[in-house]
Amino acid sequence: MRRLMLIALGLAVMFSASLSLTGCVVVAPRHYGARVWVPAYYAPSGVYVSGHWRS
Repeated sequence: MRRLMLIALGLAVMFSASLSLTGCVVVAPRHYGARVWVPAYYAPSGVYVSGHWRS
């Protein structure tokens, strides 16, 4: 009986963890424009451009 309760508890923990991670949607606020993170890169002329937010 103890083993069955441990299995049920483990399943409940895994189910609640997966349920908490599903449906996570991030939406930008309406008063801001859409912003995108541009990672750092080397431009064709050899100039290093650091990462920045682009709107």
